[in-house]
Amino acid sequence: MKHVGKPYKRETFDDSYDAIVVGSGIGGLTAAALLARYGNKRVLVLERHYTAGGFTHVFKRPGYEWDVGLHYIGEVNQAGDIRRAFDNLTEGRLAWNPLPEVYDRIRIDQRTYEFPSGAGNFGERMKAYFPNDSVAIDKYVALVQTAAKASRLFIGGKASLVLPTAVAGGGARSRFLRFADRTTADVISGMTDNKELMAVLTGQWGDYGLPPAQSSFAIHAIIANHYLEGAGYPIGGASEIAASIAPLIERDGGKIIVDAEVSRILINKGGGAYGVRMIDGREIHSPTIISDAGAYNTFARLIEPALSDALELTGKIAELGPSMSHLCLYVGIKHGDGNAELDGANLWVYPDADHDGNLARFSDDPEAPFPALFISSPSAKDPTFKQRYPGRSTIEVIVPAPYRWFERWSDQRWGRHCEDYKAFKEQLAKRIQTELEKNLPWTAGKICHAELSTPLSTRHFTNYAHGEIYGLPATPARFRLNELNARTPIKNLFLTGQDVATLGVVGALSGGVICASSIMSQNLAAVIFQPSN
Repeated sequence: MKHVGKPYKRETFDDSYDAIVVGSGIGGLTAAALLARYGNKRVLVLERHYTAGGFTHVFKRPGYEWDVGLHYIGEVNQAGDIRRAFDNLTEGRLAWNPLPEVYDRIRIDQRTYEFPSGAGNFGERMKAYFPNDSVAIDKYVALVQTAAKASRLFIGGKASLVLPTAVAGGGARSRFLRFADRTTADVISGMTDNKELMAVLTGQWGDYGLPPAQSSFAIHAIIANHYLEGAGYPIGGASEIAASIAPLIERDGGKIIVDAEVSRILINKGGGAYGVRMIDGREIHSPTIISDAGAYNTFARLIEPALSDALELTGKIAELGPSMSHLCLYVGIKHGDGNAELDGANLWVYPDADHDGNLARFSDDPEAPFPALFISSPSAKDPTFKQRYPGRSTIEVIVPAPYRWFERWSDQRWGRHCEDYKAFKEQLAKRIQTELEKNLPWTAGKICHAELSTPLSTRHFTNYAHGEIYGLPATPARFRLNELNARTPIKNLFLTGQDVATLGVVGALSGGVICASSIMSQNLAAVIFQPSN
């Protein structure tokens, strides 16, 4: 595990920089790295957590290590835009381990369906499962690819244009909105009435945080297409991503500072951002302020309330609400055979084919069946894990859960919660472990460590108000909000990360490219997605 960044209280750094980035998720690190490399700028990155990387950081307990948000990345096993972007940002320091040919398994009421690498292989496997739906499956794959292409053109257009209002016009936006304006359920139900097939095709909905009747088909297509050719995992663990980007930021005087919480973005009387104030009162100045704290945090919490209330965008963002929050059971296993039982594929488990109904029932009743379980093993995906932790394996089991269940404990100090909270956590943890042992029977009797995180854990470490993991929700309304772009209504203040483009690690990276392009008035997408020199 690599901790990235120097502690605020122990590191010496200047009171002014060419640019300041609030938050060190992949969106923040990408923007900082591009400004340093192509703009020769000294960039200060400020991170409130003890290590940089956002949802790509890892944590450990004696003998074990887990990732917290990155479970697999598509389009890195072959030459293409995504692999080239990572190669450029890390200057080739980051290596990838391919997941098995079957990278996802969807289990619905004990019936298991495999997602193999390759669009053709995927289509043929689905036809083998659903021979009476061959025409619908062909239409589905073709439409996913078409929608994903439209999405790339739309997102790429944000990087090539200086003014966000220009994005509202043109054919790219119109083509994109043809897919973004409709829900995933609406589009797929137009191809087939086979409920089981629909449930399988949307079985990755946890990757974008909304079930079929709520999610925009554009985000479904982006994610589904992203994995069609398989997936990979960073060799050395998820923390290698931030560790591999950091040298580019720090080479010419830039700094990544952790345990460094920003309390306010400073705005002058002329309406321009000019610096940040830390929670200890120290002010650091810069002509360019970049927020990787999320759109809601930026406008509702980091600028003066009077200015926030006066911005129409603040209300529009608030109307969208937060994305999904979750529970995660971090499991450590000690056994003599390494992780032979784990092949690196993810397992999605559902009680039946009604994704929307199951999530609604569980949200209303925490004792209802879990609407989804995502079972993933970082130890099985990283070839260095066996050497670093011999005889050990790690598993993560993620379950969507509403923040409102935990809101009554939100004012308690993290790690010092009351007994009611602990009892509720223990109840949920035991249920999740039971489901893990049911779906992976070999784990029974081998679990040496089990630790549950809740939306309050996410809230504490990310500062997202409702413990959400994907920023703003990927609904049709979100993609209709023209103002969501790197440039903001406040002069010199820019957004980066997943709220700028689309969600997830790659979405946040794209947000960083758009942000740096807007600051430099240069289409850096044309650079970062090209072969590295």
